[in-house]
Amino acid sequence: MNARTHAFRLAHGVDLRKAIEHYVAEHDIRAGCIATCIGGLSSAVLRMPGAIDFSHLEGDFEIVSAAGTLSVNGSHIHLSLSDGEGAMRGGHLDYGSTVRLSAEIVILENPQLVFSREYDPDTGFRELTVEDAWSGHKG
Repeated sequence: MNARTHAFRLAHGVDLRKAIEHYVAEHDIRAGCIATCIGGLSSAVLRMPGAIDFSHLEGDFEIVSAAGTLSVNGSHIHLSLSDGEGAMRGGHLDYGSTVRLSAEIVILENPQLVFSREYDPDTGFRELTVEDAWSGHKG
């Protein structure tokens, strides 16, 4: 596999999810994952485990980690944050999470795969599907 590494920095005031998805689209990433994401947020919009609605958090947060599958066909990102007391929060990242000062993101891309998201009636969500980039075989 000839994995490609993408690294970029986001500035203060940028929407974290929107900026990551913009980068993925701009670089036509069809199968990627977040290798690391650190920085700060002044607001966070997260869906907590088991919840249907998103929580809107305001304050100074440190991005402790992020994980996710990324594709021009749809992405899924989870985020872990700490507040000023070191208390942790985490969940599914949504739009409206605003970078405070900066955020550093590293993405690994696998050109041999294509990620997409298809509705799964068992979960009620669009879930990851993986196919070989050349044969189209789903695995």
